[in-house]
Amino acid sequence: MIDKIPKPPSDVHADAGHGPLRPAFIRSLRLFTLVLASPFVLILGLLLLLASGEEALKKWLATGEERERLRAEDVAIKQRDAAIVELGLNQTFDGDWAGAAGQFLLRWYSHSSHHQRFVALSEGRILLAAPPKRVSFRAERRMRVVAEIPAAEAKLEDLLPDYENNKLRLHFKDGSWIVLTTEEVRSSLHKYLMRHPVINQVKSC
Repeated sequence: MIDKIPKPPSDVHADAGHGPLRPAFIRSLRLFTLVLASPFVLILGLLLLLASGEEALKKWLATGEERERLRAEDVAIKQRDAAIVELGLNQTFDGDWAGAAGQFLLRWYSHSSHHQRFVALSEGRILLAAPPKRVSFRAERRMRVVAEIPAAEAKLEDLLPDYENNKLRLHFKDGSWIVLTTEEVRSSLHKYLMRHPVINQVKSC
C-alpha cells in the first residue's frame, strides 16, 4: 500500500481539480464494531510484549555462537533501516507534485476511497486494485482494478534485494517515484523481482 499522502500546495491541488486527499470515513456501525474489538487489540499488544520479553530472554541464554549470529542479524537490520532512510524509502514519494508520481497521487482517492491497494504485475502493465469505497471488513472480496500503469511509463523496483524488507519503489520514466509498503516482508512481488532482475532496470528521461 501507499503511506499517507502528504498535503499538496493549494495551487497544485486546485490545478488538479480539488480532488479528495484522504480515505473516506468508515460508516458509524462499522466504526462501533471496531471500538468493540479494541479490547482484543490490547490483548494482542500484551502478547507481543510477552513475545519481545521471551526474545530478550533467548538472547540472554544464547550460546556464544548463537549470540554472534544474533549480533550479525541486528547489524543487518540496522544497515537495512539506514539504507531505507538514505534511499528515501521512508517517504511516500519523491516530493515533486509536478512529476508523474505526484500527479498520480493527486488522483489516488478519485480511483477509490479505500486507503489500501493491491498491486499486481500483468503483461505490459502494473495493476492497482481496491474496493470501490472504503470498507472495514472483507475488503479483499470487493477488489477491482482501479488503475493501470503501462510498463512503458513506470517500473517496479526492489532497491534492497540483499535485505528482507517490505519496501518497493514504483519508478516512473520521468524519474519521479512512489514508495509501496507490502504487508509481508519479502513479499511475492519481492520474490518475483528477484527472479526477474531486468524489471529492476529503470531508465530516467
